[in-house]
Amino acid sequence: MAMPEVVATGALVAMGIILLVLIQQGLKLGELGKTVEHCQRDLRWLQIWEMENSELRSALRAEREHVVQLRRKCELLEALVPVAE
Repeated sequence: MAMPEVVATGALVAMGIILLVLIQQGLKLGELGKTVEHCQRDLRWLQIWEMENSELRSALRAEREHVVQLRRKCELLEALVPVAE
């Protein structure tokens, strides 16, 4: 084998190794992309749940205020009703 053939063969082997490394990195990148997609989906669901929880807390506060108002009205009505002895 002449020197140019050795160099060409060595370069071909090096390019083959580089190709294999690039394929491996591409596969890892694909897996990473899937992981990012799952994280984005999970983040979106988390945001939805947080909004729902916020709405539920707000509704609960409103209901508690309504209960307080109803209790005040009951106290006022009880004060107006004469006590039978």
